[in-house]
Amino acid sequence: MSLRTRLVLSAALAVAVAVTGAAFFVYARTRGELHREVDATLRERAENLVRNRERPGRNPPGGRPVDASLPPPPLGGAGGLTQLVDRGGQVRSAPGTTQIPVVSGTTGVAAGTDPPFYDDVTVDGTPLRVYTTNWSRGVALQVARPLGETDAVVSDMGLALVVTAVGGVLVAAGLGFIVARAALRPVRRLTTAVEDVAETRDLSRRIDAKGNDEVSRLAGSFNSMLGALDESQRAQRRLAADASHELRTPLTSLRTNIEVLVRNDNLDPQDRERLVQDVNAQIVELSALIGGMMEIARGDEPVEDTLADVRLDDVVASAVEVASFHWPSVRFVTDVRPSVVRGAAGRIELAVGNLLENAGKWSPDGGTVEVAVRDDEVIVRDHGPGIAPADAPFVFDRFWRAEAAQGTPGSGLGLAIVRQVADQHSAEVLVESPADGGTLMRLRFPVPS
Repeated sequence: MSLRTRLVLSAALAVAVAVTGAAFFVYARTRGELHREVDATLRERAENLVRNRERPGRNPPGGRPVDASLPPPPLGGAGGLTQLVDRGGQVRSAPGTTQIPVVSGTTGVAAGTDPPFYDDVTVDGTPLRVYTTNWSRGVALQVARPLGETDAVVSDMGLALVVTAVGGVLVAAGLGFIVARAALRPVRRLTTAVEDVAETRDLSRRIDAKGNDEVSRLAGSFNSMLGALDESQRAQRRLAADASHELRTPLTSLRTNIEVLVRNDNLDPQDRERLVQDVNAQIVELSALIGGMMEIARGDEPVEDTLADVRLDDVVASAVEVASFHWPSVRFVTDVRPSVVRGAAGRIELAVGNLLENAGKWSPDGGTVEVAVRDDEVIVRDHGPGIAPADAPFVFDRFWRAEAAQGTPGSGLGLAIVRQVADQHSAEVLVESPADGGTLMRLRFPVPS
């Protein structure tokens, strides 16, 4: 079932419930008012009869009324049937008149033990409304009026309400169809656009999102999702292209060296040793390059599931030990103060390690690398040649290497991983060039809330 059909049916059902409820209310209220009007007329007729009975000359000596002399209703008054019933259930009415059935409780009213009451009876197929009240000692008065006219009015009104309700539901369904079609037009456009993107895989397409309603916000969110997917796809393509370019040189050199080793059995031992060392170095460089690419590739994975309180000072101290082992000719001086940040410990340790590796690589033999932890911030400074101002904007790009670094080992991914980890933790990484030379890098984490 389509959304438009569901909206139309929902509108029709809502109107049907509302109209039906209103119709039942009007029907019951009108029927009750008409019956109350009949009851009031019967009670007024009975009261008038009782008052006329009490006028002088109406009762013979001894107080016994003349049974068959009940007066007719006044000019213009509502007609009906009247009769008297004694406590024994004997009916006293004028000859030839239609008798009203003596219902239960009538003799009690005649005896004065029961109060007046109303009841519904049927005489010769005609429904009557009967009011029974006390006439005199031992006698009850019954006044009745046919309900045919009232029931006809109620029946006509019920039919009109049914027709009105059905018509209202049909009109509501028609209007609901028109409104749903107009309201769902943006949804159809959005659906067409989504289907087109799924078919063509063109992530550069955008949907026109105007207004501030739910559909417009949905279109805006879809555009944002398309933008994120497009950027992710472009990043994957750039990574694949950059990786293939970076892998081509070491793989070619490695294959050449291995072929020389395999095909030349009469190589000089020193040349063979040099080739073996070159192969080992190339394998190490290739392993580092592949490991860096793997880290870059998994950098888009969310880290929310691994977030915890991390002792930044402990992470830095551990990373310094590893860097000191890798760069024994460089002295790492630490000024570490206790600090706790919120993050993924493994990713933070990787970023700090890359900062230290970069500083160790650019430090001269016997040089010093200063490492500090202060107020949720890691500061690493080396005293190497520094970064040229023209190169500063690119140092965190993937596979980017300065001209001065072309002959040094490395994959060009270390600082890119640092920036990626910083982005994952809503942190920032900055590079500075101190006046007395070298490079200073800051990895600043947000203050835990």
